[in-house]
Amino acid sequence: QVQLVESGGGLVQPGGSMRLSCAASTNAFTLYAMGWYRQAPGKQREWVASIHSGGHTIYKDSDVKGRFVISRDNAKNTAYLQMNDLKPEDTAVYYCTAGLDWGEPTDYWGQGTQVTVSS
Repeated sequence: QVQLVESGGGLVQPGGSMRLSCAASTNAFTLYAMGWYRQAPGKQREWVASIHSGGHTIYKDSDVKGRFVISRDNAKNTAYLQMNDLKPEDTAVYYCTAGLDWGEPTDYWGQGTQVTVSS
């Protein structure tokens, strides 16, 4: 069982930046790919980005790839999502995930952290 705890959400103005962190409670962190998903009000939850245990990354689309950076620190059992040039449409609850499937690392989920982009 892996427990995931997100932190770093809050309110930010359009064009601002924010970094989300995800601490994983496991001794086998390097076995897992890590991911970030989000769910905006009234919308389906969607995948944002994933990172392989070796550091390879994939993103939802070119817009996210150009503004967000997913990373991990295996020594700290922590994954990150650096979000830059934030837009109001990025407003959502962001969830950290972990899994053995790099393409869909959804074996474990965090509780979510709210990100609100508004002036």
